[in-house]
Amino acid sequence: MRAGFIGLGAMGRPMAINLHKAGLLGSIWNRTPAVAASLAAQLGCDQAADPGSMAAESDVLVSCVSRDQDVLEVVDALTPRIRPGAVMVDCSTISASTAREAASRLSQAGAGFLDCPVSGGTEGAKAGTLSIMVGGDADCLEQARPVLEAMGRTIVHLGPVGAGQAAKATNQIMVAGINQAVTEALAFARAHQLPMVDLITALSGGAAGNWFLSHRGPTMVRGEFPLGFKVDLHQKDLQICAAMAAEFGVTLPVVESTLRDYRALLAQENGDEDISSLFRLKSAMFPDGSA
Repeated sequence: MRAGFIGLGAMGRPMAINLHKAGLLGSIWNRTPAVAASLAAQLGCDQAADPGSMAAESDVLVSCVSRDQDVLEVVDALTPRIRPGAVMVDCSTISASTAREAASRLSQAGAGFLDCPVSGGTEGAKAGTLSIMVGGDADCLEQARPVLEAMGRTIVHLGPVGAGQAAKATNQIMVAGINQAVTEALAFARAHQLPMVDLITALSGGAAGNWFLSHRGPTMVRGEFPLGFKVDLHQKDLQICAAMAAEFGVTLPVVESTLRDYRALLAQENGDEDISSLFRLKSAMFPDGSA
């Protein structure tokens, strides 16, 4: 099996590296050629001249780009030369409707499509332990499974094309709620002058324990926000969630409040920071609060 990888950002680069380690990576492509050239030199793999040339020689094509329009542009670039029977695996976070449109365009060329958004942050991408939510045909999933297993630990088929993105939207709503709860609670605790490191240890061992508290709590209380998931990207994802909820005539309070907070962080030019930087706003609610 020969796989191509498109999109070498904070998530895509380590995912591509794990495909190389598994002996599956044939070629890479990135919108900024220098990024692909650097990784190709490091790994000793091919740098495709364009997505079309990659499509002509790949059995599975993995994409990890930022936005809905980016995915459709990649699909249109692949379609003229993609091999019949090949499968595109899209690990981007986009709307379910865009995933279905991508699948429709590829089907006209005899190729399959899986929407496979991932969760686990940059840590999971580097470790190859991502959780991958899959929407699409079961046969396409089995064809692409070796590629998915090189990038993730948990691979769950949730239904037809679009189901993966609906699951990822669900994930992003939960992440928003957890971010709100943890940052607000820790700002409250610090205002009460509790020993923060000891408090995080205590809370992590009880009913309030969660990954975000354990991994981001110690850094945020030091005023540090090492990048795992950008505010700007989570804002984009929550806008997708809001649009999907609006199809049912529903407004999601957690989503809307988090979007308001993220707009404030963006106005402070903190959009490239980790989402744990929400602690800045929560701390500022208290007298003499700072983060």
